[in-house]
Amino acid sequence: MNKRIELGLLYSRSGSYALISEACRTGALNAIAEINADPAIPLTFAPIERDPGGNIDAYAPLCEEILRDSGARHVIGCVTSWSRKEVIPVLEKFGGTLWYAIPYEGFEASDHIVYTHGCPNQHLLPLLGWAFARRGRRSFLIGSNYIWGWEMNRLAREVICAAGGEVLGERYLQLGSLEIDRMIAEIRATRPDFVLNNLIGPSQYAFLAAYHRLGEEDPYFHAETCPILSCNLTECEMPAILPAAAEGLVAAGPYFRGAPGWPEGAARGFGSSHEAAAWSAVHRLARLLSGHEGAETQGLSRLLAEAPGGPEGIDLATHHTALPVRIAQYERGAFAIREDVGTVAGDPYLAHGRGGAVPRPPRLRVVS
Repeated sequence: MNKRIELGLLYSRSGSYALISEACRTGALNAIAEINADPAIPLTFAPIERDPGGNIDAYAPLCEEILRDSGARHVIGCVTSWSRKEVIPVLEKFGGTLWYAIPYEGFEASDHIVYTHGCPNQHLLPLLGWAFARRGRRSFLIGSNYIWGWEMNRLAREVICAAGGEVLGERYLQLGSLEIDRMIAEIRATRPDFVLNNLIGPSQYAFLAAYHRLGEEDPYFHAETCPILSCNLTECEMPAILPAAAEGLVAAGPYFRGAPGWPEGAARGFGSSHEAAAWSAVHRLARLLSGHEGAETQGLSRLLAEAPGGPEGIDLATHHTALPVRIAQYERGAFAIREDVGTVAGDPYLAHGRGGAVPRPPRLRVVS
């Protein structure tokens, strides 16, 4: 008889980022169903699900409820960096592990988190490198007024300026705000080479619609001359965006629908990289817990270090994963790959530098 292991799921099914949550939840539940139906896997997962409803104050109590009131020691969940940081003290208190399947801003490593999606050296740096080479280095930065927006734009500003570029403006919106007129007016006035978009949810959808209208009035604001760049927008949010408003968007990610497969499950397709990363998290965990008796009670570091089959591609020091790096552009209803950088190891603290895919300007000397 297979061992029954309880597994936490912590995703909001309503609120401003519900589409992303549903994509992750779909990936996790599909993986659980596959594992439970496979006689070769000596365990079954029993999901223990809680829904914070998009309320940031609910994440920590519900994570505690999972870890305190069930046998679950692992939780698949959280979408925003804010919610991830909210649950870290709970994970530390109860010895739990969060499997986080969303791109994030880096500069974090926890003994209680596995990061199965990208960090900046796997999305932001390659995306800026692509833009520098093809569009220029004059940028306008926008974001939601919380951790993701602040940190992504801080790093982007540093990289752009180090590469000899210029940040023409930087503006933020409160989460859920639709007041994008000032952003649009400033972008129109400054005419950057590209706009780096770190908005989330409805704010992002409203901005894309307004930018499309701007492009209809002024052809400079088309993708050929001033594209919008994004590190977190995937297919799962396209139902909320008019197709014409998304046309030309340039995105970085490890997977796009219809492109070559995710490193695992290459023979199957996923709706988005969010779905793929959550699916992968559950399958990796199943293999780790199948390795030896008592694995389900071990802390993350010991579990990875002692796994007979190895740590499943998870870095033992930072708990980040190596991922494909791809740049894609949305055209005629789908993302088309523009550049495939290859597989890149996660480097959350940019210990190997901020260069890599980002070219530096030539050093010039005055010769008399």
